[in-house]
Amino acid sequence: MSKRLTLGIFGFGVVGQGLYDIIKTKDLNLSIKKFVIKDPTKERSLPASLFTTDASVILDDPEINTVVELINDADAAYDITVRALRSGKNVVSANKKMIATHLEELVKIQQEHGTSLLYEGAVCGSIPIIRNLEEYYDNELLHSVSGIFNGSSNYILSKIFNEKQSYEVALKKAQDLGFAETDPTLDVGGYDPKYKLAIVASHAYGLYINPDEILNLGIDKLGNSDIQFANEKNYKIKLIPLAKEVDSKHVVLYVLPKFIRKDNILSNVENEYNGVLVKAAFADEQFFYGKGAGGHPTGSAVLSDITALRYDYRYEYKKHLESQQVEYSTDYQLEVYFRYADEKTLEQIQFDSISERYYAENFKYVIAKINLQEIIKKRDLIHQDGNFLAEII
Repeated sequence: MSKRLTLGIFGFGVVGQGLYDIIKTKDLNLSIKKFVIKDPTKERSLPASLFTTDASVILDDPEINTVVELINDADAAYDITVRALRSGKNVVSANKKMIATHLEELVKIQQEHGTSLLYEGAVCGSIPIIRNLEEYYDNELLHSVSGIFNGSSNYILSKIFNEKQSYEVALKKAQDLGFAETDPTLDVGGYDPKYKLAIVASHAYGLYINPDEILNLGIDKLGNSDIQFANEKNYKIKLIPLAKEVDSKHVVLYVLPKFIRKDNILSNVENEYNGVLVKAAFADEQFFYGKGAGGHPTGSAVLSDITALRYDYRYEYKKHLESQQVEYSTDYQLEVYFRYADEKTLEQIQFDSISERYYAENFKYVIAKINLQEIIKKRDLIHQDGNFLAEII
């Protein structure tokens, strides 16, 4: 028999509204007691009595046993989550930055207080990747987890390669449709997929990694020359995070734009869709595909976590408890395309080898092997205006 849940929800934006739309269509043995919102003057589709601006109304209410956190502010989300878990309430969150940054501490708090924090909605919208890594792949030897984790940048790249739009036009369209923020750096700079990758690495490999230690280069320096190069070589460009086991003791993590061939399964993931590719020793290759953003897709993942709490579900973090831990490494060689503006820049970067070099008045690039550590060390130099780096896979 499932237990009855009384919900207090923080946030009534796109995901909060989407979640409410889904809940009202089903009989799930749960009820929503209160929403905490930031702006009390904004017109809402529900009675005013359901809303408050005071977090304590939810956090101090003994009747509310489940807190759903759906706000953008990672610091505020952290405070809400910690208070709720310590007061004996279970929490469902969709805040990937907050979870990625504080995961190790949040796991300890859950263990100390016997509470549960679930966050399927924080990674890849409607795709149930966290639960699968936690349960289905709990004893699997995972070679790698990669994919398209960010719908905004993927939408922009789809418009560029399928409709021949410029980066600027595609970005503006993504902003007009609400896929990208006014300041799109979080998405196009690769920060959003980096937070998601840190969470995935925890459930895939038992690693707690500070996201600041993971390299992320985005598509914000993408130029017409790079698009032309990709088209001539029959590539598409996708922004792809990767968690990969390089040997039995080490895992590499990074987010880079990548040139991928059109027969690669990820090349068919378009617009705001996400795709997660899991390569395992015994299950071989498996692919998860679904909408990565939007109120109803993300709301469905949040609801999946809420309904799991009716049966006292919690992540066990089994891979963190295994005796033979893998470690995070940055010692890994990649093949890259590097388009640069200034010859002096090229002289300051230590490539292991250069296999191709092109030099024209307005377009200079090399195809080269380089160690991930060198990219991290020279990140600012590599990513300054006039340069663009992408891995070739």
